[in-house]
Amino acid sequence: MAAKLQPLGDRVVVRPTPKEDVTKGGIVLPDTVKEKPQEGKIIAVGPGRLTDEGKRIVMDVKVGDTVLYAKYGGTEIKEDDEELIILRESDILAKRTSKKGS
Repeated sequence: MAAKLQPLGDRVVVRPTPKEDVTKGGIVLPDTVKEKPQEGKIIAVGPGRLTDEGKRIVMDVKVGDTVLYAKYGGTEIKEDDEELIILRESDILAKRTSKKGS
């Protein structure tokens, strides 16, 4: 699926991580009160931004990274019945690292 979308410039395509439908106390949450996801996995990465001099700035993220992004950043799209978000790299706030050795 990721091969169908190739982001341009400093954009990435993210598959949001689904939020829980039930609270820790067992209350089922309707769609109207669920918060927008702010975490997801990158499934496609653009080539990077071009400077005024024509040099390409390499992206800090890669396919497979789990990232945290701005709550209302990016553009939501639907591709093959799947919700995806196209973000600029600047809308990504952090990259989640794996806990090795713990």
